[in-house]
Amino acid sequence: MGITVDVAYKSLNKFTEVLCGDKVEILKTDDSDILILADGMGSGVKANILSTLTSKILGTMFLNGATLEECVETIVQTLPICQVRKVAYSTFSILQVFHNGDAYLVEFDNPSCIFIRNGELVEIPENIRVIEDKKINEFRFRVQRGDALILMSDGTIHAGVGDLLNFGWEWKDIADYALRQYRLTISAIRLATSICQACDDLYMSRPGDDTTVAVMRIIDSKPVHLMTGPAQNPDDDKKMVESFMAGDDNTKRVVCGGTSATIVSRVLGRKLDVSLNYVDPEIPPMAFIEGIDLVTEGVLTLNRVVQLLKRYVQNETVSEAFFEELDKVNGASMVAKMLIEDCTELHLYVGKAINSAYQNPGLPFDLGIRQNLVEQLRQTVTAMGKQVTVTYY
Repeated sequence: MGITVDVAYKSLNKFTEVLCGDKVEILKTDDSDILILADGMGSGVKANILSTLTSKILGTMFLNGATLEECVETIVQTLPICQVRKVAYSTFSILQVFHNGDAYLVEFDNPSCIFIRNGELVEIPENIRVIEDKKINEFRFRVQRGDALILMSDGTIHAGVGDLLNFGWEWKDIADYALRQYRLTISAIRLATSICQACDDLYMSRPGDDTTVAVMRIIDSKPVHLMTGPAQNPDDDKKMVESFMAGDDNTKRVVCGGTSATIVSRVLGRKLDVSLNYVDPEIPPMAFIEGIDLVTEGVLTLNRVVQLLKRYVQNETVSEAFFEELDKVNGASMVAKMLIEDCTELHLYVGKAINSAYQNPGLPFDLGIRQNLVEQLRQTVTAMGKQVTVTYY
């Protein structure tokens, strides 16, 4: 079946707390994607330690083929004991989606997963198992393209309790809201952020509990090919462009750099049209080549792209203001938006020719500004959970 996922999460810290008591782990194996959400008891440092230990233990053991019983037993025996409540406590949800379409959901004391398919909510049946005196729900099912699965910590259902709402935001209401947002949003991060923003509004921007929403969407594979910099040997121009243009109809193609755009135009025999519209005075205008999705300037644009992606990876800075910047019609915002919301794997085609306009030609290749930006881009997109390959010319 060849399942591909778009996965992202958004967290709110309890008001006045520096650390979040919820922890999310996003892992990949050769045949599956794993999403783990742990919620430590209490808040602040102690809760952060509990949730981090829980998520790391579960992730490591799952990656090594441990059974659910072994995972729960290890967590019970490993977590430190609370001196006040005399228990070691962290709730958790685990979602594993295999590339063949099989899926496995495990829930312990977190709000139930919201499962959306074909614009409707799908009920998750109860299949309770008792392990180490803990009641754990298991669900094995099949996923299909278009499905969305939403994991939450209990900060979501506590939103507004005692203030705007008597009993908090009930699960059914959250599910209905998520369903409406899913019909409007195109990415996992926008869906997670919109639900978290609604919780923050109910908390009147003073969250009474750590709140986390983690979303996994089942999507088609979306490769992005990005070419930047001329080849060190001009004879390799044709080979570089041919590799860059490879791929199917789902492949998006981006050229960053005026010289690179000129090379692509020449090799393909297609006209290069440069826009004179300066939408953002700090970002040079874009250009257009038939068959290429985005054509932008090089170093200045890539630098802004990396800055935006690093803000995304930090998670705390992702807000409505971030998406407003992401939706701007300039080269950097459009490249960043594509890599965040419309990309499952990134293929970089990087020329090693030295551009004396940006650096001292005597510097080695790996110290060049453009190459340094490419390495930052590779690291940041990898941190986003996407596969990145780099080919140098």
